[in-house]
Amino acid sequence: MMRYVEEPEKVRLALSPIRRRLLELLREPSSATQLAATLELPRQRVNYHLRELEKAGLVELVEERQRRGFTERILRASAGLVVDPAVMGNAFTHIQDQYAAEHLVEVAAGTVRDVARMQSAADADGKRLLTFTVEAEVRFAEPGDVHRFTDALTAAMQRVVEEFDSAGGRPYRLVAGGHPAPSRGTRGET
Repeated sequence: MMRYVEEPEKVRLALSPIRRRLLELLREPSSATQLAATLELPRQRVNYHLRELEKAGLVELVEERQRRGFTERILRASAGLVVDPAVMGNAFTHIQDQYAAEHLVEVAAGTVRDVARMQSAADADGKRLLTFTVEAEVRFAEPGDVHRFTDALTAAMQRVVEEFDSAGGRPYRLVAGGHPAPSRGTRGET
Protein backbone atom coordinates (compact mmCIF):
# COMPACT_ATOMS: atom_id res chain seq x y z
CA MET A 1 0.00 0.00 0.00
CA MET A 2 1.26 3.49 -0.88
CA ARG A 3 0.85 6.48 1.47
CA TYR A 4 0.93 9.94 -0.09
CA VAL A 5 2.34 12.78 2.04
CA GLU A 6 1.56 16.33 0.97
CA GLU A 7 1.76 18.18 4.30
CA PRO A 8 4.92 20.34 4.39
CA GLU A 9 5.23 20.02 8.18
CA LYS A 10 5.40 16.21 8.00
CA VAL A 11 8.08 16.37 5.33
CA ARG A 12 10.06 19.00 7.30
CA LEU A 13 10.02 16.64 10.30
CA ALA A 14 11.77 13.95 8.28
CA LEU A 15 14.45 16.17 6.76
CA SER A 16 16.98 16.31 9.60
CA PRO A 17 19.91 13.93 9.06
CA ILE A 18 19.13 11.82 12.15
CA ARG A 19 15.46 11.40 11.18
CA ARG A 20 16.34 10.50 7.59
CA ARG A 21 18.73 7.87 8.95
CA LEU A 22 16.08 6.55 11.36
CA LEU A 23 13.56 6.23 8.52
CA GLU A 24 16.17 4.40 6.46
CA LEU A 25 16.94 1.98 9.31
CA LEU A 26 13.24 1.50 10.04
CA ARG A 27 12.65 -0.17 6.71
CA GLU A 28 13.08 -3.17 8.99
CA PRO A 29 11.22 -3.12 12.34
CA SER A 30 13.41 -2.06 15.25
CA SER A 31 13.33 -0.61 18.76
CA ALA A 32 14.76 2.64 20.09
CA THR A 33 17.37 0.64 21.99
CA GLN A 34 18.53 -1.18 18.85
CA LEU A 35 18.55 2.03 16.82
CA ALA A 36 20.48 3.91 19.53
CA ALA A 37 23.14 1.17 19.52
CA THR A 38 23.39 1.24 15.72
CA LEU A 39 23.66 5.04 15.60
CA GLU A 40 25.80 5.25 18.76
CA LEU A 41 23.41 7.82 20.24
CA PRO A 42 21.64 8.05 23.61
CA ARG A 43 18.37 6.09 23.63
CA GLN A 44 16.49 9.13 24.98
CA ARG A 45 17.56 11.20 21.98
CA VAL A 46 16.49 8.46 19.56
CA ASN A 47 13.19 8.07 21.43
CA TYR A 48 12.49 11.80 21.05
CA HIS A 49 12.97 11.66 17.26
CA LEU A 50 10.93 8.45 16.98
CA ARG A 51 8.00 10.04 18.86
CA GLU A 52 8.06 13.03 16.52
CA LEU A 53 8.16 10.78 13.44
CA GLU A 54 5.34 8.67 14.86
CA LYS A 55 3.17 11.75 15.55
CA ALA A 56 3.68 12.78 11.92
CA GLY A 57 2.60 9.33 10.72
CA LEU A 58 6.00 8.58 9.20
CA VAL A 59 6.65 5.56 11.46
CA GLU A 60 4.18 3.06 12.87
CA LEU A 61 4.03 0.71 15.82
CA VAL A 62 4.52 -2.95 14.87
CA GLU A 63 4.37 -4.51 18.34
CA GLU A 64 5.04 -3.97 22.03
CA ARG A 65 7.15 -6.43 24.06
CA GLN A 66 7.59 -6.65 27.81
CA ARG A 67 11.29 -6.41 28.71
CA ARG A 68 12.75 -6.35 32.24
CA GLY A 69 10.10 -4.08 33.74
CA PHE A 70 9.47 -1.85 30.72
CA THR A 71 7.64 -2.03 27.42
CA GLU A 72 9.82 -2.18 24.32
CA ARG A 73 8.13 -0.62 21.30
CA ILE A 74 9.01 -2.03 17.87
CA LEU A 75 8.51 0.50 15.08
CA ARG A 76 8.95 0.61 11.31
CA ALA A 77 8.76 3.29 8.64
CA SER A 78 5.26 3.69 7.27
CA ALA A 79 4.93 1.65 4.09
CA GLY A 80 5.17 3.20 0.65
CA LEU A 81 5.62 6.86 1.54
CA VAL A 82 5.55 9.15 -1.47
CA VAL A 83 6.19 12.86 -0.91
CA ASP A 84 4.46 15.44 -3.07
CA PRO A 85 7.31 17.28 -4.79
CA ALA A 86 5.38 20.55 -4.43
CA VAL A 87 5.92 20.55 -0.66
CA MET A 88 9.65 20.83 -1.19
CA GLY A 89 9.11 24.41 -2.31
CA ASN A 90 8.54 25.95 -5.67
CA ALA A 91 12.20 25.86 -6.61
CA PHE A 92 11.41 25.43 -10.27
CA THR A 93 9.94 28.09 -12.49
CA HIS A 94 7.08 27.52 -14.89
CA ILE A 95 9.14 27.30 -18.05
CA GLN A 96 7.22 26.12 -21.07
CA ASP A 97 10.33 25.24 -23.04
CA GLN A 98 10.16 21.57 -23.99
CA TYR A 99 13.97 21.44 -24.00
CA ALA A 100 14.48 22.95 -20.51
CA ALA A 101 15.54 20.68 -17.64
CA GLU A 102 13.38 22.71 -15.26
CA HIS A 103 10.28 21.97 -17.34
CA LEU A 104 11.08 18.23 -17.37
CA VAL A 105 11.48 18.25 -13.57
CA GLU A 106 8.19 20.11 -13.10
CA VAL A 107 6.29 17.74 -15.40
CA ALA A 108 7.84 14.71 -13.67
CA ALA A 109 6.95 16.15 -10.25
CA GLY A 110 3.36 16.67 -11.42
CA THR A 111 3.24 13.08 -12.62
CA VAL A 112 4.53 11.80 -9.26
CA ARG A 113 1.96 13.94 -7.43
CA ASP A 114 -1.00 12.91 -9.60
CA VAL A 115 -0.20 9.18 -9.75
CA ALA A 116 0.59 8.99 -6.02
CA ARG A 117 -2.72 10.64 -5.12
CA MET A 118 -4.68 8.36 -7.45
CA GLN A 119 -2.77 5.26 -6.20
CA SER A 120 -3.54 6.18 -2.58
CA ALA A 121 -7.23 6.59 -3.43
CA ALA A 122 -7.28 3.31 -5.39
CA ASP A 123 -5.55 1.49 -2.48
CA ALA A 124 -8.13 2.92 -0.05
CA ASP A 125 -10.95 1.67 -2.30
CA GLY A 126 -9.29 -1.73 -2.79
CA LYS A 127 -8.91 -1.09 -6.52
CA ARG A 128 -6.03 -1.25 -8.97
CA LEU A 129 -4.88 1.90 -10.76
CA LEU A 130 -4.39 1.11 -14.45
CA THR A 131 -1.21 2.79 -15.69
CA PHE A 132 1.46 2.07 -18.27
CA THR A 133 5.11 2.97 -18.72
CA VAL A 134 7.20 3.08 -21.86
CA GLU A 135 10.93 3.43 -21.31
CA ALA A 136 13.81 3.36 -23.78
CA GLU A 137 17.38 4.52 -24.17
CA VAL A 138 18.66 6.18 -27.32
CA ARG A 139 22.18 7.34 -28.21
CA PHE A 140 22.51 10.59 -30.17
CA ALA A 141 25.52 11.12 -32.44
CA GLU A 142 25.21 14.93 -32.38
CA PRO A 143 23.62 17.35 -29.87
CA GLY A 144 21.27 18.68 -32.58
CA ASP A 145 19.83 15.19 -33.00
CA VAL A 146 18.01 15.63 -29.68
CA HIS A 147 15.81 18.37 -31.19
CA ARG A 148 15.14 16.44 -34.40
CA PHE A 149 14.30 13.32 -32.34
CA THR A 150 11.93 15.32 -30.12
CA ASP A 151 10.13 16.73 -33.16
CA ALA A 152 9.82 13.25 -34.72
CA LEU A 153 8.61 11.73 -31.44
CA THR A 154 6.04 14.53 -31.03
CA ALA A 155 4.69 13.90 -34.53
CA ALA A 156 4.53 10.13 -33.92
CA MET A 157 2.73 10.64 -30.60
CA GLN A 158 0.20 12.95 -32.26
CA ARG A 159 -0.56 10.29 -34.88
CA VAL A 160 -1.02 7.55 -32.26
CA VAL A 161 -3.12 9.81 -30.00
CA GLU A 162 -5.39 10.69 -32.93
CA GLU A 163 -5.81 6.98 -33.71
CA PHE A 164 -6.87 6.01 -30.16
CA ASP A 165 -8.51 9.19 -28.83
CA SER A 166 -12.22 8.76 -28.15
CA ALA A 167 -14.39 11.71 -27.06
CA GLY A 168 -16.32 9.58 -24.56
CA GLY A 169 -13.34 7.61 -23.26
CA ARG A 170 -11.43 7.91 -20.01
CA PRO A 171 -8.66 10.50 -20.38
CA TYR A 172 -5.04 9.47 -19.81
CA ARG A 173 -2.09 11.80 -19.59
CA LEU A 174 0.94 10.79 -21.63
CA VAL A 175 4.32 12.28 -20.73
CA ALA A 176 7.52 11.73 -22.69
CA GLY A 177 10.75 13.19 -21.47
CA GLY A 178 14.40 12.58 -21.96
CA HIS A 179 17.54 13.22 -19.96
CA PRO A 180 21.12 12.02 -20.12
CA ALA A 181 21.37 8.48 -18.79
CA PRO A 182 23.37 8.20 -15.55
CA SER A 183 26.81 6.65 -15.74
CA ARG A 184 26.81 2.92 -15.45
CA GLY A 185 30.23 3.02 -13.77
CA THR A 186 31.10 -0.66 -13.83
CA ARG A 187 31.06 -0.92 -17.61
CA GLY A 188 32.75 2.44 -18.14
CA GLU A 189 29.75 3.83 -20.05
CA THR A 190 28.57 7.42 -19.76
